[in-house]
Amino acid sequence: IGMSDIAKDKAARLLKKRGSVSSLSSHEVRAKEILGKNKDSMSTVSYMDEPGHDIPRLAIQLENTYQLGPAKRFPVVTVNNILKDVLTNYLQEEKYEAELCRQMTKTISEVIKARVKDLMIPRYKIIVIVHIGQLNEQSMRIGSRCVWDPASDTFSSYVFKNTSLFALANVYAVYFE
Repeated sequence: IGMSDIAKDKAARLLKKRGSVSSLSSHEVRAKEILGKNKDSMSTVSYMDEPGHDIPRLAIQLENTYQLGPAKRFPVVTVNNILKDVLTNYLQEEKYEAELCRQMTKTISEVIKARVKDLMIPRYKIIVIVHIGQLNEQSMRIGSRCVWDPASDTFSSYVFKNTSLFALANVYAVYFE
């Protein structure tokens, strides 16, 4: 018996004492069958419980809250201020360029979503949509239609303009029962 065999024996005994199960993964078994190689691969699964305690773990079931409406309304004015702040800071000095604006819509959407989530408004799903376009003596109407509960669901919106571009940001807040 070589030194490496003694070390492996010792490691296997320690794993058994701690309540670990050792087995070859099915991928390793298939690789051995196909390639005929004998690698000493071992994967382990450890248990936190003391060995010999075979008490089955029960899944935790939470009771229904029966909370059909929000405890606190969505803060539309605060979110409007966030939209104004983000759009102004990101776009104040920008000139319209199609590729830049394509990237800015993604960036601004992520920033707005993060700032709204920082308000920690419970049980609301947040949807952020940002439109940026060239300001060039044209008019445009952007419409949206949602199926929601007007008693609890709402939205915030802000339009930004400079000499070169316009931006519209909408945040839809949908209460999740």
